[in-house]
Amino acid sequence: MSLRTPSSRHFRTAPLAAALALAVSGTVQAADSITEALVGGKPVLDMRLRYENVDQDGIANDADALTLRTRLGYGTGEYMGVSLFGEFEDTTPVTDDDYNSGRNGKTTYPVVADPDVTAVNQAFIQYTGLSDTRLRYGLQRVILDNARFVGNVGWRQNEQTFQGFTLVNTSLPDTTIVYGYVTEVHTITETRIDTRSHLVNVSYAGLPFGKLTGYGYFLDLRGPASNKTLGVRFAGKKDMDGFSLLYALEYAKQTDYKSGDGRIDADYTLIELGGSMQGITAKVGYEVLGADNYSGFETPLATKHAFNGWADKFLGTPTDGLEDLYVSVGGKLAGVKLLAVYHDFSSDRGSTDYGTEWDLLAVKKFGKHYSLGVKYANYNADQFATDTTKFWLWAGVKF
Repeated sequence: MSLRTPSSRHFRTAPLAAALALAVSGTVQAADSITEALVGGKPVLDMRLRYENVDQDGIANDADALTLRTRLGYGTGEYMGVSLFGEFEDTTPVTDDDYNSGRNGKTTYPVVADPDVTAVNQAFIQYTGLSDTRLRYGLQRVILDNARFVGNVGWRQNEQTFQGFTLVNTSLPDTTIVYGYVTEVHTITETRIDTRSHLVNVSYAGLPFGKLTGYGYFLDLRGPASNKTLGVRFAGKKDMDGFSLLYALEYAKQTDYKSGDGRIDADYTLIELGGSMQGITAKVGYEVLGADNYSGFETPLATKHAFNGWADKFLGTPTDGLEDLYVSVGGKLAGVKLLAVYHDFSSDRGSTDYGTEWDLLAVKKFGKHYSLGVKYANYNADQFATDTTKFWLWAGVKF
């Protein structure tokens, strides 16, 4: 028979009490850390009031759109490498919506692709607990390189975001590896595109004269437009006694993928050369989106507004492809960013002159949070589309 004395009972229970105390303390500390991560995050506010006018030949009325875009979000702090981010976006016509938003059925007006929409813009969980690695899952903004193939279409009031998984790794010296798996695209009109697409982008910035990037975009768009694009891009500059030589070269090949039409077989080429001196930058470029037996070279996930003219006449590549010969000059005057661009458009296949375009921009920032801008585009049609003039005036605030 064992004899249990008060002292032996104390001896047995003391470690248990200590363990319980440590567990409670650890739980309290963890709870405190989680609370700190939740309440110690960063709110996001981004508002833009914009007026857009479109005068387009062949459409009865001019479009006049005054819209207010509001983004309100919050990103938590990290707990054990985990953080959360959520953001709502609302675009509201301030006055009568005398424009075709793409959703309101007003087809007697030109398109201003800023519909009346309230939606979740981003909602993702992020993990940074692995060395030199960032993992995200959920609805998120994705911009690769100059957004020529994958971007957020940030010019429109409602931006494009992507549902899926992304990985960014910088373990190798001067190297960034990006992989994305996209299951749904939320477009600028809040249309949802079902997809099972893979995005691969690897860049190396260790060269003394530029950055080299290789990429593969495998877009399963659940139909005949599904395609894969494999390409390489090199861009950089060389400083020489107060003058900077700028250059960019890019080539990509697009073919069918998954259920894509077997006739998809087109090339993309970019050659750009420029110089910068005393705050003024000038560039000349030649961009070709080739033609095939199905359609022209397509970039369905791109920020298309930034390329081939701000009048947006080439959001879809013509069947005979597109050649864009352009010249740009930009700089700053009294703190105002100025930019002028001239485009000469023609077909890749055959000898069709599409038209020409002038684009002008002036933007002034006030401190870190406020900005004003004005922008103008004039497309003069030859044998493609119709004459179109667009004008924008906006004010923005961002915290």
